[in-house]
Amino acid sequence: MAIAKKRADVDRRYDKDALYTPVDAVDLVKTLAYAKFDDSIAGVVQLGIDPRQADQIVRGTVSLPHGTGKDVRIAVFANDQLKDAEEAGADIVGGQDLADEIAGGRDLDWDVTIATPDMMPIVGKLGQVLGPRGLMPNPKSGTVTKDVAATVQAFKAGRVEYRNDRYGNVHVPIGRVSFEPDKLIDNFAEIAVEIRRARPASSKGKYIQRIAVSSTMGPGIKIDTVAVEDLLKSRV
Repeated sequence: MAIAKKRADVDRRYDKDALYTPVDAVDLVKTLAYAKFDDSIAGVVQLGIDPRQADQIVRGTVSLPHGTGKDVRIAVFANDQLKDAEEAGADIVGGQDLADEIAGGRDLDWDVTIATPDMMPIVGKLGQVLGPRGLMPNPKSGTVTKDVAATVQAFKAGRVEYRNDRYGNVHVPIGRVSFEPDKLIDNFAEIAVEIRRARPASSKGKYIQRIAVSSTMGPGIKIDTVAVEDLLKSRV
C-alpha cells in the first residue's frame, strides 16, 4: 500500500504526455526515484522495424563510457584460454564440464556468456536453456570470440548487449540513480549513436520512433527524438 501511495505521488509530479529533452528527462528520473536502494536506470527505444523479419533484427554491443554501475558476472566457455579468462576477471570458466553442469540444472547465476568459436558446438546444445535467459553467446554481440581476455575486460568495464524484443523495442541500461547527470547523458548518447548505426538496410520510414528512460520502479519519461538528434550533433 505504501508503494502504491508513493507511485501515485510520483505520477502527480510530471506530465505523462510531455516530451522532454534528454537532460531534463534524466534529471526527472533521478528526482522521481523513490526506491530505498540505488535503482537502475534504463532507456527504451521503439524502432520502426519488423521484428518478424530476420534482416531487421537489431542487436549488438555498446561500451558505456561510465559503465552500468553493476558488478557484471561473466561465464566463459573455452579450452586453452581458461586461465586468461580467470585473470581477466571471469567469474565462471569451463568447457565440457561447465556445459554438463548447466545441462544438469546448474543455476545460471551470471549476466554474460562468452565462448571461443571452437566451443560453440558444445554451447549450441544448451540453446534451450541459455537462450530464454539471454545468455546464449552470439558472434553479432561479440560474445563468440578468439580473444576471451579482452572481451571479458570489455564487459567488466561497461560493454552491454542489446537486442530488439518481439515488439521492436530495445532496452539498454544507462546507469544508476546515484550517477551524476552528465555521466548518464554520456551513456545515453553512446547508446543512441550505436542504435542509429545499427539501423537495418531494409528498415523503411522513421527508424527511431519513441524513446523513454526510467528507473526500475519509476515511471517512463518520454524523450523528444528531435532533442536527441540535437544532443548528438552537439557532441560531434
